[in-house]
Amino acid sequence: MNKASVISNQILQAAIKDYASDIHFIPHERNILVYFRCNGTRIFHTSLTIPQYSIIISYYKFAGKMDIGENRLPQQGSINYQFQNQMYSLRLSTLPANHLESLAIRILPQHQVHSLHQLFLFPNQLTTIKNWLNYKTGLILLTGATGTGKTTTLYAIIKAFMADNKFQTITLEDPIEKPLENVLQVQINEKAGMTYDVGLKAALRHDPDIIMVGEIRDQATAKFAFRASNTGHLVLSTLHANNAKGTIHRLLEMGIKKIDLEHNLVAVASIQLLSLNLTKYKDQRAAILEILDSKDIEQILQYHDYKSRSSFHNLRRKAYAYGYIMDP
Repeated sequence: MNKASVISNQILQAAIKDYASDIHFIPHERNILVYFRCNGTRIFHTSLTIPQYSIIISYYKFAGKMDIGENRLPQQGSINYQFQNQMYSLRLSTLPANHLESLAIRILPQHQVHSLHQLFLFPNQLTTIKNWLNYKTGLILLTGATGTGKTTTLYAIIKAFMADNKFQTITLEDPIEKPLENVLQVQINEKAGMTYDVGLKAALRHDPDIIMVGEIRDQATAKFAFRASNTGHLVLSTLHANNAKGTIHRLLEMGIKKIDLEHNLVAVASIQLLSLNLTKYKDQRAAILEILDSKDIEQILQYHDYKSRSSFHNLRRKAYAYGYIMDP
């Protein structure tokens, strides 16, 4: 085993044992600081010398099929990693910085898809999400900031679909985050000609009940998601937005027509994660949701009410009143 493998294994295994979601390699003039993100908090783990880091980043670039010689542009890659008989998908991202490239690693366990009841703080919000599973057509969006669990929740919803019903479910993802049982998962590859539109046309020939679009990243994927929902199927996807009403405003800015929002967007759930810091819930997090149904969406569009006060503050106060958190 070479030196790069030894050092990277030590860091990766420590991160997995600490249930870290991410590893950050931050370059400084004289050394590299390594941080883990655990339960939403970034924690210092160790430091590396610049020669050690140069070996490691070259190793990850090679394993992740990135250009080893390119250090002026951001790059992305992925590798699979096995530890203690469990498989993990590592999503790699480099970013040119002042001194050296920074490296971030997202750790995605491949053996675990959470059930819905494990994710939400308030049972009534879980009930609402479950009721959405009865929709036959339209678009359901899960929104929030990076790291709030949008994809985790999306996978849990698909898992609940498959447990309670015999639906034909097809996902279109870039990249595929983790395997789902009894689901057809399609890897989008623009360079190879496997675009979202090509994938959708092929998926429709497989008689789907549900189509999942991994993430709406730009105007093109936003319009694609709405086209997919126009095919008479239920479509699930995620989008970066600060709150539920902000989701509507963001979609309008992306060029989605108001009539398409009224006819096809059936529900929005915006997610925030709370750290449950009391002794009983130490080192756990749970989601609170701002929820919009089709009537709410219609009213927001009618009165152009995109920027009124978020309800997250009231939800945090409720969590504080129930004793889940120490500070609202």
